[in-house]
Amino acid sequence: MTFAIALSPGEPAGIGPDISVHIAQQAQAVPVIAYADPALLQTRAAQLQQPLQLLAIEEHTLPSTPAPAGALYIRPQRCNAAVKAGTLNTANADYVLQCLQSAANDCLQQPQQLALVTGPVQKSIINEAGIAFSGHTEFLQAQAHCDKVVMMLATPRLRVALVTTHLPLRAVPDAITADNLRRTLQIIHADLQRYFTRHAPQIFVCGLNPHAGENGYLGREEIDVIAPVLHELRTQGLQLTGPLPADTAFTNALREKADVFVAMYHDQGLPVLKAEGFGEAINITLGLPFVRTSVDHGTALDLAGTGRAQHSSLQHAIDSAVQMLQHGQR
Repeated sequence: MTFAIALSPGEPAGIGPDISVHIAQQAQAVPVIAYADPALLQTRAAQLQQPLQLLAIEEHTLPSTPAPAGALYIRPQRCNAAVKAGTLNTANADYVLQCLQSAANDCLQQPQQLALVTGPVQKSIINEAGIAFSGHTEFLQAQAHCDKVVMMLATPRLRVALVTTHLPLRAVPDAITADNLRRTLQIIHADLQRYFTRHAPQIFVCGLNPHAGENGYLGREEIDVIAPVLHELRTQGLQLTGPLPADTAFTNALREKADVFVAMYHDQGLPVLKAEGFGEAINITLGLPFVRTSVDHGTALDLAGTGRAQHSSLQHAIDSAVQMLQHGQR
């Protein structure tokens, strides 16, 4: 079966076009199709003094072979305004979402063959353009009509999934409901088994409060919500450990046993992962009907067009998406 990658480079004024040009310089294992403005990519390639041949393909078709080094397949989209590297423009906010929507729609049509890999977007400029947008994860959840998806970041040595994502800290406890936690853990279990492991994954779950609540003295979320949900799901065969105190959950001894750690909120688990593997880390959306991975960095406007942007995270995202497609097919 032919596998391919649908690449949405993200914010045109950022480093998304740069790293897309960089990955085109090496022949990839599978075809990579950029959903982008051809003129934008050619202009950025010239700025970077890199060769770039763009190979247009017809809608709803997949190339049978990877592009040669120095070339990239493309599904042309058009910017609404001229792009200057490093300078945001609200006029192109709609272009960013059109690229993402087109790529996601193709993945929905061919989920066993086509995976989505996304570059960094600038949420602020999209919102300044009057478009409600909270992030890739939520956008793709709506596109795929999913009731629930899960954000997981991964390095070659560590995976961390989140129960809540981009919420103020004061809103986190109210969002950790039994239903939310139950669905999160069920999705993690199902997609890790589908895309990463052949056995029931070992899922290590952090508590919310310091010392996992200290038997109720430092909070009752562990007693009232987290522990009962873990007990319920264990009876259904899920391999769950916790709730664990987050300050000791990520020790080497536990990391050797865990397939994934589940953090209750964004900054509980992600600082550990990014401190270990920034530049290697990727973002994976679990619960979608297709594979989606992403870079772990932002638009880096100050690096756009300079040649200093590193494409390692994008390459890891592409390689991981291919592996997930292959494992899912098996």
